[in-house]
Amino acid sequence: MAGRCLHAGRPLRTLETPVTLEATPLQSRPDEAPSRIVVLNPKGGSGKTTIATNLASHYAVQGLKPTLMDFDPQGSSWRWVRKRGEDAPPIHGIAAFERNSRVTRSFALRIPPDCQRVVVDTPAALVAQSMPDLTRQATAILVPVLPSDIDIHAATQCISNLLLVAKISRSEQRIGVIANRVKRNTLVYGSLMRFLETLRIPVVATLRDSQSYIRAAESGLGIFEMKSAQADEDVAEWASLIEWLGRRQATADGGNSLVRAAAVAQRASVP
Repeated sequence: MAGRCLHAGRPLRTLETPVTLEATPLQSRPDEAPSRIVVLNPKGGSGKTTIATNLASHYAVQGLKPTLMDFDPQGSSWRWVRKRGEDAPPIHGIAAFERNSRVTRSFALRIPPDCQRVVVDTPAALVAQSMPDLTRQATAILVPVLPSDIDIHAATQCISNLLLVAKISRSEQRIGVIANRVKRNTLVYGSLMRFLETLRIPVVATLRDSQSYIRAAESGLGIFEMKSAQADEDVAEWASLIEWLGRRQATADGGNSLVRAAAVAQRASVP
């Protein structure tokens, strides 16, 4: 089955069952771990699933064999993967919110060895204490924010928890904010952008409120797989995000190369 590679254990937890988040092992090529992008905002309705599914779609089109890991008990990303047609570029889906008592958690959350990108969709109401484990292996953390007073306040707390509880330094440049579902030339949009400037966290994309995302999701597709002029406009808005993630990947690869070189040097020095 080309378009969707599903992965879930049985018996299943119901979607209503609370889920415990934990770090997941990245099983891939021994010399290079796949990039891991976590889409995170405890505020419900901020567009996490839309960002996660479309990012997975982009990587699938690029032939990077992505894995989409859904920790949200609502299971929206998981259902999206199941809708994908057999002729769509493959995306490996993992229903991380489910539990199977017959296998270990690590086995249930394993990713394919040829996977080059892991996209993690997180649940709403995520407690701050869960953030360190969830973000520890992340190449990038994306925080979508909607243009409303409530969402701006929630984003303030989310960024604070990432910095103070998850211990992610601004200097690491792993956190990127997405201004989501915006309508430019409105007062609330202006308020959102002024707020984001105060965070000293890069705004890596500004995405408009578009029906293209809804139409794509209905078929288990992303906007990168649609053929319409309107979708082309939406795809163009992702360029800055894709570029930023590419820089993050290059930084991570450079760090991994240094670690490998140090390990080789240490082994060579052993008599």
